[in-house]
Amino acid sequence: MADELVEKVKEALSTVADPHMGISIVEMGIVQDIEIADKIAKITIQPTNPGCMSAANIAMSAKLAAEKVEGIDKAEIIVQGHMMAEAISEMVNK
Repeated sequence: MADELVEKVKEALSTVADPHMGISIVEMGIVQDIEIADKIAKITIQPTNPGCMSAANIAMSAKLAAEKVEGIDKAEIIVQGHMMAEAISEMVNK
């Protein structure tokens, strides 16, 4: 069941496009990991540029997309490899 949910979340994240490239964040490799436990999806993203101005937008879009998946009650986004990773993660997961 968890593997099936991971695939559904990945599919939902495929609808989120990098605003600069217009390509799915999954296809671009920005989505690093998806873990599911107790209806909570933990999604790790790493922008292609450590100073990416759209990292917060991408993180919030990923959260909203994942939370639309049936079987997911909450999505937690973990941003890594960005100069403001901690602040973005904290803001998105409030």
